[in-house]
Parts: sequence; structure tokens; C-alpha cells
Amino acid sequence: MIKLSKPYITDQCISNVVEVLRSGNLVQGQFVNQLENDVKSYLGVKHAFAVSSGTAALHLALIALGIGPGDEVIVPAFTFPATANVVELVGATTVLVDINLDDFCIDTSKIEQAITPKTKAIMPVHEFGQAAKMDDIIQLAQKYNLNIVEDAACALGAEFGSKKVGTFGELGCFSLHPRKAITSGEGGILVTNKDDIAEKVAMYRNHGIVYKDSKLDFEVAGLNYRLTDFQAALCIPQLEMLTELIECRIKQANFYNDFLGCTSNIKTPVVFDNRKMVFQTYHILLSDDINRDLLIATLKEHEIEVNFGAQALNALKYYSNKYSYKYSDCPNAFRARVQGLALPLGMHLNDADIKYISSTIKKVLCKY
Repeated sequence: MIKLSKPYITDQCISNVVEVLRSGNLVQGQFVNQLENDVKSYLGVKHAFAVSSGTAALHLALIALGIGPGDEVIVPAFTFPATANVVELVGATTVLVDINLDDFCIDTSKIEQAITPKTKAIMPVHEFGQAAKMDDIIQLAQKYNLNIVEDAACALGAEFGSKKVGTFGELGCFSLHPRKAITSGEGGILVTNKDDIAEKVAMYRNHGIVYKDSKLDFEVAGLNYRLTDFQAALCIPQLEMLTELIECRIKQANFYNDFLGCTSNIKTPVVFDNRKMVFQTYHILLSDDINRDLLIATLKEHEIEVNFGAQALNALKYYSNKYSYKYSDCPNAFRARVQGLALPLGMHLNDADIKYISSTIKKVLCKY
């Protein structure tokens, strides 16, 4: 079976983990510190916090901004539910805005009409490793005095203009899940350039602990969102190879484009001149006459694992029940959910695999 994705775990990754396990120092040790420093250097930010998941990073971001009951947060309708779930967890109101079907990111032309006096933040998602239109989002945030929390879970290394995503807003949140380019198993990174926000993140990440005058105290009811040292140790060699890992994905995406780009019932990913896409996922959009779920099953019979890309939040039971969202409220998100398809990508593949996957898809689609 050609897997949809597979973590790239080197011998050095394994050696690092063994070193930590043998040391007995399993939590918040030297490798966590190194990972945080390496991320700060890579992104050019003042503060980076390794946390237990990308969801934890998003949750901490909203807590650090003081967002809660009575506040509204704008979220793209097409994303993994964690983006909106953390809004619900802090007691705020989720306001969904549709996406566009070129980059699968929030449609910035539709954000302003969703802003109310209760809006406190915009949470753009850099979907599939593609940067959202951050210039438009920054302009709106400044106009209405809104915070920006970037969900860059899929997009470590992606750029808008000459700047890396996750560094535009008050906070940026990354995932280290196994589907991502680099992984710690479960894990995440939260970054910020603001000292006051960093102080709150550090406190809430670790049970509300604060050290003053060499004395420990608990100033808030905090959480345990720490990353273990052996998870950080697993991740560091991959981070050192990130440029190579991204280049591999871009090369494979270009290969897919060569094979699938002229197929009439497939829309391949759009590449923009002023954005660097890192292709966490190679996501195609099928024409409406294609039964996407049947195609998934057929490709599985050919030993190819594929899957849908993300969820249309307006179609999920929780959000449709609570907010009375209908499919028609965010039609692009719904279409992306039912006609989108994620293809295998990563260092576990070679050119022959990409050619086989592409040719098999074209042969199956010829029957439609």
C-alpha cells in the first residue's frame, strides 16, 4: 500500500530519543529548550513554546489574549475542527467565513461583513501549507483593532511575500502531528513577538506556575500543555532537514501537476507568485460529476491510500446544531469537503510512485 503520508524518522531521531530515555529526564529538558531556540531562529521570532499539540497551541493563544464569553472569533469554514473547537472551549462564539477554491484559505473579501462589535480575533488557517492572504487580513485587523491568531498547523516554512507564516499576527500556532512535514508524534509550537503574551503562555502552559525571587507560586488555574523531552529530541533532526523535506514535497507536487494538470475533471493546487507553499498536503478538487468517495475506495483497491482534505465546519453536527449553519452558508467549504482529495506526498515516495498514482487516477476517471 502506498501510504498517504509517513513520518521521516532518521537514525539520529531514534538516537536522540534513546539518549533522553536513558537519561531519565523526560520532561521540559535540554531538547525542549533546543527545539524552542531552533524554531525561534528559523522563524525569526522572540518567543517559541513547545506544547503538547497544535490544538494546545491554539487554545493557549486564545487564553493568552483573554478571549472568552461574549467575544466572537472569525474562523474559516474549511479546516480541521480544532481551529474552531478552541474558540468554543474558551466560551467565545465561532463565526464561520467561507473559503475560496484557489488556495482553500479564508476568503478575505467576505471577512469584513462578518465583523461585529463583539469580534476580537481573526484566525486564518494556512490550509495544506498554503499561506492565506495576510495583507488583506492585517489591513482588516488594524482597521477594526482585532487580534490575529495564525493557525499554521500545516505550514511551517510557508511564506507570504518574504515573511514566514505564523509571524504576522499576535501569535502563530504550528502542529507536530505525524501528518506534518516534521513530527514529534503529538506536539505543537506556539510563537509570538510580544513579551506580555509570552509571559501568559509560559504560565498557562505549566499549571499556572510563576517563579519570583527564586520562589514558586501558582498565579492562575493553568494547564499541563508541556512537550516531553523525548518528543522534542525526535523532532530536532527533522527540523534541521526541513528545507530538504519541503523541497522534496515541492518537487513531488510539480510532478503531480505535470501528470494531472491537463485532466479536465481535476483542479490541481494553485501556486501564487508571492507565496511559498510547502505542500503539507497535495490537495486536488474533483468536478461535481465524480463520486469522490467511490474514487477513494477504488484507489484503495489499487494499493493507494488517499483521503479527503479537511472538514466543512458548517456541515458538522455541533456547529450546525448550535449556530444553525446550513451547507449553503459556506458553499465553497462544503464543496471542498465533498469533492476534495488528498494524495500521497512525502519522503517515503519516489517518482515512480507519483507516476503510478497519477496514471491510476486518470485511468479510473476515464470511466466517468
